[in-house]
Amino acid sequence: MTDDLWIRNFHAAPEAPTRLVCLPHAGGSASFYFPVSRALAPDIEVLAVQYPGRQDRRSEPVITDVGVLADHVVEQLGESGDDRPTALFGHSMGALVAFEVARRLQARGTAPSALIVSGRRAPHLQREANVHKRSDDGLVAELKALSGTDADLLGDEEILRMILPAIRGDYQAVETYRMGPGPALTCPVLALVGDSDPRVDVEGVGGWAEHTDAGFELKVLPGGHFYLVHEQEAVLSAIRTRATARPVAV
Repeated sequence: MTDDLWIRNFHAAPEAPTRLVCLPHAGGSASFYFPVSRALAPDIEVLAVQYPGRQDRRSEPVITDVGVLADHVVEQLGESGDDRPTALFGHSMGALVAFEVARRLQARGTAPSALIVSGRRAPHLQREANVHKRSDDGLVAELKALSGTDADLLGDEEILRMILPAIRGDYQAVETYRMGPGPALTCPVLALVGDSDPRVDVEGVGGWAEHTDAGFELKVLPGGHFYLVHEQEAVLSAIRTRATARPVAV
């Protein structure tokens, strides 16, 4: 069994032929994927990852290393004993974690059936950034620029004090990440991005094509960094199609 601290299963679907593991964005939590789980069940069983340092794991130290996060996720998936085809989905920071999870699973001989990345340029295109070193006001300004957090939440200083450490730690993980050497993925990659994302350009997202030998697809949808909230049906359709596709014989 997986540790329910790390893996949340909102709508159990043990008979589903496919699993989808969802990894949150910086400052995000497993509950972000509750609507995805509800929409895809019972055809796809959705497992949402809960990083330390937020919600019911708020008392735990934030992990500031993408590779360490990936190690924990792989460990939990390995303990599940479930050998169903497993696709990975990650938005923003979650895309990097999902990529590193995919690499580790492949190295173990249990490559995912698909990698679906969203709102993140390819891992070899990391840019220098220091958002995690900014003041609290500077960090909040970045969140507002991405339009990823409800304005009322940003205005509640008590809540902000609770979530800013996790957000800062997540930004540190992303901004200090550097892709190490390794073979291309043997699973197909689907990359999604909003056409008006203020931080991620379409060309950079297209760079994910360099990291798979099994086919690449790019979908550009209307919206900014959190386009997937407003384009939920299109995103769900793309996930469903990619996650349930049969592998192409080589």
